[in-house]
Amino acid sequence: MLAINFSGFSLEAGTDEAGRGCLSGPVVAAAVILPKNFSHPFLNDSKQLSEKRREELKPIIEQNALAFAVSFVWQQEVDEINVLQASITGMHRAIEQLKITPEFIIVDGNKFRDYKEIPHKTIVKGDSKYLSIAAASVLAKTYRDAYMEKIHQELPMYNWQKNKGYPTKEHRNAIREFGATIHHRKTFKLLPEQLKLEL
Repeated sequence: MLAINFSGFSLEAGTDEAGRGCLSGPVVAAAVILPKNFSHPFLNDSKQLSEKRREELKPIIEQNALAFAVSFVWQQEVDEINVLQASITGMHRAIEQLKITPEFIIVDGNKFRDYKEIPHKTIVKGDSKYLSIAAASVLAKTYRDAYMEKIHQELPMYNWQKNKGYPTKEHRNAIREFGATIHHRKTFKLLPEQLKLEL
């Protein structure tokens, strides 16, 4: 059973991101403040949920949250600042957009930068321990997936509707055949052979 609160503050925001390990598309972050009485039997780390279940949970989270926000850090910026900084920047931007200022922030993972004067705690595997982080993980993943499905329509050969930009064998074969696109992250190792030196 996931816990509702870490800090004891009633306005505690959970934040998480999706898409760090992808070869294409943005890093998407979300922040969510849930009411203290919120519970849902299916809410868990988005990676442990089916796509159908995440889509069911998305409107439930949005309707019940005291505040929620989602931010996109585009692939060009990921290349400029690196993917860890993009993740933290995305979480900061999502928190910035919340219509209620949180009193405390709980963050999935072990890396974060101070956000204004608000105290925070990083929690490894936080998305499987706290409801607000799990809710943020669901929103980040569903918004990112929807975007990847949209760009799939213009470039179906990469099959982003299925792989969502992750480095599957199929995705890498498509990069090999058709090349990289404006949606690909240029600083990522798009193909394994990029490691091989031609002597």
